[in-house]
Amino acid sequence: MTKADKVQFVINTLKELYPEIPVPLDHKDPYTLLIAVLLSAQCTDVRVNQITPLLFAKADNPYDMVKMSVEEIKEIIRPCGLSPMKSKGIHGLSKILIEKHNGEVPESFEYLEELPAVGHKTASVVMSQAFGVPAFPVDTHIHRLMYRWNLSNGKSVGQTEKDAKRLFPREHWNDLHLQIIWYGREYSPARGWNLENDIITKTIGRKTVLDEYYKNRI
Repeated sequence: MTKADKVQFVINTLKELYPEIPVPLDHKDPYTLLIAVLLSAQCTDVRVNQITPLLFAKADNPYDMVKMSVEEIKEIIRPCGLSPMKSKGIHGLSKILIEKHNGEVPESFEYLEELPAVGHKTASVVMSQAFGVPAFPVDTHIHRLMYRWNLSNGKSVGQTEKDAKRLFPREHWNDLHLQIIWYGREYSPARGWNLENDIITKTIGRKTVLDEYYKNRI
């Protein structure tokens, strides 16, 4: 298989498995998505989806959020981890949205990445899922799978993102980043991985990864 064949195989297989693509984080607008993505750093989406209804019942927009203290926010989001940093970020970015953006989440990588606690990955998720702008946010699943599939060298998340954007057609980016996350969770996890269920890695996987897998099975 050429690299182009492999890329097409990934696209076709994922489309077959996930014709409808659920969004992992519950939200109703760009602001609630931004907060949910921020909370998801080093925390499972399941946990975030348990906590956001509690937070959004008190404040689901920047104007209500700034009425709460950082301490009050921290208390609610504590189960998501990193609560001191995340609560300051949520309060701080809500204030900036009101002061600089009329209370709206800006449709711009540049402005999003200026917000406290918002990095490139968070901005990419918001741009793709809230505004439909082509982006390829790379999480641990995508980073792991791009390496397993021999489509990136695994050196850094930044490199994986560059490779994904270079290899996959731009019109597929927003679907693919979600499809790969779901595939990674269901068929190609970091732990408890069964290669027999993982059709993509079994078909196009990096030789060293496959050799290591079989060696460990003996």
